[in-house]
Amino acid sequence: MAEVCVIGAGSSGIAAAQVLQSRGIEFDCYEVGSEVGGNWRYRNDNGMSSAYRSLHINTSTRQMQYASFPMPAGLPAYPDHFQIARYFDSFVDHFGLRDKIAFRTEVTAVVPRDGGYDVTIRERDTGAERTLPYRSVIVANGHHWDPREPEFPGTFTGERVHSHYYKTFEPYIGKRVLVLGIGNSACDIAVELSRVADRTFLAMRRSAHILPKFLFGIPTDHLTTSPLARGPLWLQRLSMRALLALTRGSVTRYGLPEPDHKVLAAHPTVSDDILTRVGHGDIVVKPNIARFDGSDVVFDDGSREQVDAVIYCTGYRITFPFLADDIVPTADNEVALYQRVVPVNHPGLYFLGLIQPLGAIMPLAEAQAHWIADLIEGAAALPSADEMNREIRRYRERMRRRYVASKRHTIEVDFQEYLADLKRLRRMLPSSKLMGTGS
Repeated sequence: MAEVCVIGAGSSGIAAAQVLQSRGIEFDCYEVGSEVGGNWRYRNDNGMSSAYRSLHINTSTRQMQYASFPMPAGLPAYPDHFQIARYFDSFVDHFGLRDKIAFRTEVTAVVPRDGGYDVTIRERDTGAERTLPYRSVIVANGHHWDPREPEFPGTFTGERVHSHYYKTFEPYIGKRVLVLGIGNSACDIAVELSRVADRTFLAMRRSAHILPKFLFGIPTDHLTTSPLARGPLWLQRLSMRALLALTRGSVTRYGLPEPDHKVLAAHPTVSDDILTRVGHGDIVVKPNIARFDGSDVVFDDGSREQVDAVIYCTGYRITFPFLADDIVPTADNEVALYQRVVPVNHPGLYFLGLIQPLGAIMPLAEAQAHWIADLIEGAAALPSADEMNREIRRYRERMRRRYVASKRHTIEVDFQEYLADLKRLRRMLPSSKLMGTGS
């Protein structure tokens, strides 16, 4: 019987599989879909991918690649999702992991028991269920698959859909479309629709500082996530504000509202096109929705527009349908995890890739997997429950001080700082004062 259960074969799950295999730790990996890649597999038959046809990554290849498996040199700086999915396929095949993954197999329950967990799995093709014991469980089911939709007063007679279900522009040709949000998906979709829709509106609660994909011909995240950028936050903000002022100027000059927060006080919105399309008048900027009125949308400033469709780019809920609610509560997307990985009162349960970095998740999930493997092997250990709870409180206080209040900022990490934290944790060896290896 395998020692570890890995839930999901997306970018984090396959990183866990590679690390566990390299350590000689027996594991089973379950994936509800037919292929690896998770969110990056366009039209993934697991039903959880939010990728749209035109999607390209907004972190460059150098920042996104696994340390154990660099991306091919011939890829562009910002590949599309097809290229990323092929990279994941190559990763799995290079390390011989495909046969270790049980595809079309859903984990329906993870129940704590003495010394481990009972994991119930269901085969999608046959419906057959069975329950297996594991000492440790690594949850890597992603956090961009359970759409969060806002509620507004009134009745709307047009189409309403979350961006999770947006795939191509064809259904919106010649229509009047409202996109709600100012994150990366909202900007991508609004830009795309502005070329085919009769009218495209972009509504938002608050504005954003828009980062370009390139600065001075260099991928922007080479500058923002490099070790050289690890100065104090005030210096990072000063540097980024100066770079944006020099290269783009204020977003208000293009037609966006003035942001109500400082640079780097919200998760970055990265787009080379949104400001130009707004500046051309191809996208009309509106404040937040106040209410619906038949085929009209009424906005906070009292203006109204007749609209055929509304696309909500309003983020996702963090959910674990296979866990009881009291094991790891997720109210308001707040998840109490020591170092964003370990729940305090459930040894042997780990969460992988449950972070929103200023940078890419993949190399951080790979580093998390190494620390988890250290804990499973007993090469590293966890501090006391009191110390873990103190760290969780400190993290939450830092997030509240740094970021605007939003459900999207509950799992933020700074790429270089968090990577350094994980390296430090791997140097913490067991002692009589430490407890709970998690195995």
